[in-house]
Amino acid sequence: MEQSPLFTNDAVVLGVLMLSIALIFYTSSIKTGFWNKFYKVVPALLMCYLIPAIFNSLNIISDSTSNLYFVASRYFLPASLVLMTLSIDLKAIRNLGFKALIMFLTGTVGIVIGGPVAILLISIFSPETVGGAGPDAVWRGLSTLAGSWIGGGANQAAMLEIFKYNPEKYGGMVLVDIVVANLWLAILLLGIGRSEKIDKWLKADNSAIEELKEKVSSYTKSVSRTPELKDYMVMLGLAFVAVGFSHWASEYISGFLLSNYEVFSDKTSALASFSSTFFWMISIATFFGVALSFTKAKTYEGTGASKIGSIFIYFLVATIGMKMDLTAVFDNPGLILIGLVWMSIHAGLLILVAKLIKAPYFFLAVGSQANVGGAASAPVVASAFHPSLTSVGVLLAVFGYVLGTYAALGCTILMEIASNL
Repeated sequence: MEQSPLFTNDAVVLGVLMLSIALIFYTSSIKTGFWNKFYKVVPALLMCYLIPAIFNSLNIISDSTSNLYFVASRYFLPASLVLMTLSIDLKAIRNLGFKALIMFLTGTVGIVIGGPVAILLISIFSPETVGGAGPDAVWRGLSTLAGSWIGGGANQAAMLEIFKYNPEKYGGMVLVDIVVANLWLAILLLGIGRSEKIDKWLKADNSAIEELKEKVSSYTKSVSRTPELKDYMVMLGLAFVAVGFSHWASEYISGFLLSNYEVFSDKTSALASFSSTFFWMISIATFFGVALSFTKAKTYEGTGASKIGSIFIYFLVATIGMKMDLTAVFDNPGLILIGLVWMSIHAGLLILVAKLIKAPYFFLAVGSQANVGGAASAPVVASAFHPSLTSVGVLLAVFGYVLGTYAALGCTILMEIASNL
């Protein structure tokens, strides 16, 4: 039996996470000595992810006994999307060009071809790792990773339903998903601290990104004023009305689709992922924020709307970190190795294409997470570059939902072929 973590009370876990975040922000604000040098290499956002991961690995806290990730992803994430998009400049985002979409699609292709290539490579020296027959066939289990790493949880469930992998072994695939995807997220976050050097190596033209950031910063300064209690209440009111509405509307839309159209309730259907309430919740919250950008609510950026949104994002990152058990890497080394090779192919293809088309690291990182992390982490990575870029992550993550099941089906067919060679 697994030993219970030291702290199981969510109030205590919340205190541990918030203390960790507070200390990280305090130490990252020190401009001299060790901490100054440390945070030049390791971004504060990465530490907000790693410290909870370490606590989880030491069994001090655990996602398995906590509801904080659910709270952060279902309440704080949509609230942050509203607050970070209410000052959005759609024209400037359009001016970012097609490189963002190209990098996203490259990430998708990297996952599609990465699975079968990983199977072929691992089979050379460990054929039993990628073997199995019937419901125990490893390629059937890996289909769920393809679904998760292109679309998300709904696509992952669809793959499990379609290819009928042994449910008793499914936990091993979930472990690979969590370990490999979170390790890759940590690497991407680490790269953010060195994005200028990476962009220089890629010979990237990030003028459109800088222009967008400058535009938003200039606008923030132009409407900046000392916030009153009223301002905070109005901003939180707007954010959580949007959260409430997005939850209500997402449940209504999902229920309507499931009740009236059989194709959405059929888990083997490529359209089944569109019955996901999480997908609609994120989409509606983002639309709500964009709609507010056409009203006077846009001026609340001057009283710290995106800063409050950032608080919610950092808390979400901490709860994501709490899912990562660093010791789990050694639990099933064969499957973990497949996942690592697979993700390396995804990463390698992204780097190659970014170099060829001179795409900024921002497009590489967000394009990757829109596939691998979906709507929960793509906005996190985007906002780490600048709050004004959060919506880019959301939009690409929505594309991930659209392509998820179709691309995962193609990947699984290729993995089955590779397993039988």
